[in-house]
Amino acid sequence: MKEKHIALVERLRRENDEYLTWEEKHDKLEREIRSLNRKHVLTPEDEVLRKNLQKEKLLAKDMVIKILREAENKVKDKK
Repeated sequence: MKEKHIALVERLRRENDEYLTWEEKHDKLEREIRSLNRKHVLTPEDEVLRKNLQKEKLLAKDMVIKILREAENKVKDKK
C-alpha cells in the first residue's frame, strides 16, 4: 500500500464510523470462514454457511473499497 493510501485508511478508521464498521465486519467474517475451513469435514450446513459468509465478506469488502474510493476522490477534488 502506498504511504498516502495508508494515511487515508488510518484517517477513515478514526473519522468514518461506517468505514470502520464495514472493515471490522469484513475481518470478523474472515475469522469465521477460517474457523470453518479448519474443519476436516464440512457438513452440508457448514458448506452453506461458509458460502453465505463468503458472500457477506465480499459485500463488506466492496463497501470498504467504495468508501475508500469516495474518500480518495474527495482528496483529488480538493487539489
